[in-house]
Amino acid sequence: MSDHERHAPGADPAQTTNEAARPPADRPSRAVPGARDLSGARDLPGVRDLPDARGLPDVPGPPGSPAERVLAEALGPGGDPLAGGDLLLPDARPAAAPRRRADAERNRAQILAAAERLFAEGDPRTVTMDRIAKAAGVGRATLYRSFPDPASVAVALLDEHERLLQGQLVYGPPPLGPGAPAGERLAAFYLAMLDLLEKHLPLALGAETGPERFRTGAYGFWRVHVRTLLVAHGAEDPDALVDTVLAPLGPELFAFQRHELGLSVERIGTSLTTFARRLLHAGAPA
Repeated sequence: MSDHERHAPGADPAQTTNEAARPPADRPSRAVPGARDLSGARDLPGVRDLPDARGLPDVPGPPGSPAERVLAEALGPGGDPLAGGDLLLPDARPAAAPRRRADAERNRAQILAAAERLFAEGDPRTVTMDRIAKAAGVGRATLYRSFPDPASVAVALLDEHERLLQGQLVYGPPPLGPGAPAGERLAAFYLAMLDLLEKHLPLALGAETGPERFRTGAYGFWRVHVRTLLVAHGAEDPDALVDTVLAPLGPELFAFQRHELGLSVERIGTSLTTFARRLLHAGAPA
């Protein structure tokens, strides 16, 4: 820096020295990592047409409840989730993921494309790492460098479909987004999740990991959202109730209802929306 620049008229030396170290004013000093997540809550019966999550900056900012501020921070500006994080493990995410080499990106794309075909062909729970590697045309070592098991591959595929719904829950219009009574928001959430399960059931089943399912970022996101609705309604013990409210959305149960019992999505949706409205009867907007 020249003497002229260093001592420019009106310049504050301390301000100049510390400018580079100051975080941007419009971003928190510590970002909350984004959750994984299930897609496309479009064309849902009883749910208003929803905008694309990436077109949401014009929507007013997140609602005032602390829990939904956490969700908003997890999604990042404009409702775009931060890649590669986990809502439940905010300290586990590195400050900046290293840029993958071009060949690594190409291998990852091949792996995901091949795995998605395998998950859709038959029982997704029978997909093995050997089958994925062979279908993708990569070595086992290459596959294991990116994913530890088939369930993690399915989770990565679901990431591509979950982000839109997460953005709509925090920034979108009611009833899915803020501004509607808690019962109506829960009913809309049920319909959106049923739509996601219907469209991506093989991936949801492939990502089903038993007890570990409850520790994923996706489940954590849905749990915080539903708990927020329970608290807004004044539920007596939201922590004990929240997992019961989420239980009807388990992929295994949905598969049983659809393919063993032969229930239609509309019929399942009607029962769940009725349950939501009775559980959280009409009240103040949430």
